[in-house]
Amino acid sequence: MEADLSGFNIDAPRWDQRTFLGRVKHFLNITDPRTVFVSERELDWAKVMVEKSRMGVVPPGTQVEQLLYAKKLYDSAFHPDTGEKMNVIGRMSFQLPGGMIITGFMLQFYRELIKGICVKDRNENEIGHSRRAAAIGITQVVISRITMSAPGMILLPVIMERLEKLHFMQKVKVLHAPLQVMLSGCFLIFMVPVACGLFPQKCELPVSYLEPKLQDTIKAKYGELEPYVYFNKGL
Repeated sequence: MEADLSGFNIDAPRWDQRTFLGRVKHFLNITDPRTVFVSERELDWAKVMVEKSRMGVVPPGTQVEQLLYAKKLYDSAFHPDTGEKMNVIGRMSFQLPGGMIITGFMLQFYRELIKGICVKDRNENEIGHSRRAAAIGITQVVISRITMSAPGMILLPVIMERLEKLHFMQKVKVLHAPLQVMLSGCFLIFMVPVACGLFPQKCELPVSYLEPKLQDTIKAKYGELEPYVYFNKGL
């Protein structure tokens, strides 16, 4: 027996979006990381099914479950305003695998915060490890990374919005993504050295700022002759 789809609205939320739990269920559905591995053919099918459902011309024998699944794929992979298929890295469903990779690498900075970073004297002799020096180094790296990407993230959307209005750009939509990548690269060519140059690679830190135990070690070895220590902040 065929389901009656005459009153079915594919764009109606499955869960009450006025409640927190309803919104959580909605985003749990469309950010399902398994949709990252769905084939392009199936994504195109999902788009066709959603568009046909909106027009009220779904194929005979279509079940509600099929439409709900198609809408799930559509919401996970297509832009809600333009309807264009998004790059897999830009999809919300990529947040889990992408976030795992990024967070995993960022946690490498944690071992430095716990154990401290190596500090040296002016002659490059290792003195000890300082967590305070690690915190300063990581802070400077974060500031540099934000500075590195900010101009492209802020200005590039504005530039692309204006370019996409041009007549010839509307004829070559397939080139929009490669163009954005190229322009992003142009920003980074200049911003990478600028951001990396914000702070010295070899940082200088007063001994008085270090942990008390490390200060005592330095004073016992050098007396007052070593007012500063040095460390590599990283990139």
